[in-house]
Amino acid sequence: MGIKSSIKALWTSGKGISLGLPDTVQGANPLDLFQTWFADARKSGLYLPEAMTVATCSPEGKPSARTVLLKSADGSGFVFFTNYGSRKAGELDANPFASLLFHWPILQRQVRIEGSVTRVSRAESETYFHSRPRGSQIGAWASKQSEKLASRAELQGRVDELEATFKDQAIPLPEYWGGYRIQPERMEFWQGRPFRLHDRLIFEKAGDEWKTHRLYP
Repeated sequence: MGIKSSIKALWTSGKGISLGLPDTVQGANPLDLFQTWFADARKSGLYLPEAMTVATCSPEGKPSARTVLLKSADGSGFVFFTNYGSRKAGELDANPFASLLFHWPILQRQVRIEGSVTRVSRAESETYFHSRPRGSQIGAWASKQSEKLASRAELQGRVDELEATFKDQAIPLPEYWGGYRIQPERMEFWQGRPFRLHDRLIFEKAGDEWKTHRLYP
């Protein structure tokens, strides 16, 4: 974090504690609050405020979690991209529900999201894939994500081969790579407050509307 970012971080530290979370009206859209909080996180100087933990579960009920990057968030859900051969993809395809967690410590805020999961369209994956740096596109082809790797040299060898294969041409989207969309059914906004008397505001989907209530900290 640079000097400018550090100053911004110090300025925002404790901001949420002093303001807290107001009560909200029934039917309010939690995405509006998420977008406000996400904008605050981006302004705060945090590195990768779009980083989120994705928790999945196997059909046998065994959980696993990892950090990925949010690529879009709108009325249709929260989107990230990955290799469809990865462990998380296998669990999502077999058990299409997930939990997301955003943690922005400078603002003492967390957002927890639970919902069903679907793959995004190939066209959407194509658009995002071709917006990535060329090196990242090569990397998507080179990585057999979550499979055993004998050595770093083996991975680098695959990268070198692919760079030669795709030299002076556009890199196509791999068949095994694309996005997932989490459609939220429950969202919790957690705001740190003094003496651990934190604010917890819950939104739960009820048909086409959202119901809201608070929880004890």
